[in-house]
Amino acid sequence: MTRKKALRICKNGHSFYKSSDCTVCPICEAENQFENDLRSSLSAPARRALKKEGIDTLKKLSSYSEKVLLPLHGLGKSSVPKLKALLKAVD
Repeated sequence: MTRKKALRICKNGHSFYKSSDCTVCPICEAENQFENDLRSSLSAPARRALKKEGIDTLKKLSSYSEKVLLPLHGLGKSSVPKLKALLKAVD
């Protein structure tokens, strides 16, 4: 049985339909796609976690330890190897 899609309106005024309880606006998510390699290879929750923390460049990322990043909601153990690979590519 599929759930009926409900009309939702985000804080930016975008109208969209969702059949789940997820409140993420797909229009805002598309507008928030990141242009750089730092976030393009990461999942949406990981990108949002970094954005919320103000980490938007590899230079800023390099100043954070794994111990600090892992507790962030949206970043998990699968994100760490991707972040390390990005940092290693810059060195």
